[in-house]
Amino acid sequence: MIEIRGLTKRYGKTTAVDDLTFTVRPGIVTGFLGPNGAGKSTTMRLILGLDRPTSGSVTVNGRHFADVKRPLHHLGGMIDPRAVHPSRSAFHHLLALAQTNGIRRSRVDEVIDAVGLADVSRRRAGKFSLGMSQRLGIAAALLGDPQTVVLDEPVNGLDVEGIRWIRALLREMAAQGRTVFVSSHLMSEMAQTAQHLVVIGRGRLLADTSVDAFVVGAASLEDAYVALTEDAVEYRTMNGESL
Repeated sequence: MIEIRGLTKRYGKTTAVDDLTFTVRPGIVTGFLGPNGAGKSTTMRLILGLDRPTSGSVTVNGRHFADVKRPLHHLGGMIDPRAVHPSRSAFHHLLALAQTNGIRRSRVDEVIDAVGLADVSRRRAGKFSLGMSQRLGIAAALLGDPQTVVLDEPVNGLDVEGIRWIRALLREMAAQGRTVFVSSHLMSEMAQTAQHLVVIGRGRLLADTSVDAFVVGAASLEDAYVALTEDAVEYRTMNGESL
């Protein structure tokens, strides 16, 4: 479970995340929806301990991520799939992560097979396409077999087969009782992947609701996305009622 309470992050005079409060629960896929620049990646960086909040708190399974000694066993995350040394192979990138987190070597081969990179695992990561880099990032997130997974825009760069694969993977992890939090700026993708939505705009919480309720409140998926994009302060349905 991810619990966010009064989370705020400022960079100078810019407020990237503005007093967010919500909970991501296990057993379902929770989508994190908002237009580009809404504050999704910043929020995920705060969850993963890659940045410190200006105020407020984030806990994962009741603990602050920065206090965990072997983090990949606790929480797996992907923010930037290209954040890999370009001269290192996929295998050796994952092996280095495994060795620094007390993860058995055989687990590296398991996640490589799981994400479909077995044929290119010895190739330099710098030569990977965006889709292949996404698969490597997901493999790193799964390496410690964590109970909580946070993925930022995981469908970017994936072909149709890859998109179907990641949707099935997310649902499978949720069915196992894991906490699954995945971001997107695409309403249509969230409607096919998630059961619950946390919607933000300009760093503020706009909605915390089921996907069904979100869609029913708008005339169509396209209208919902247009309303979300045009009004980044308060989301309203097409009939003028707030969600």
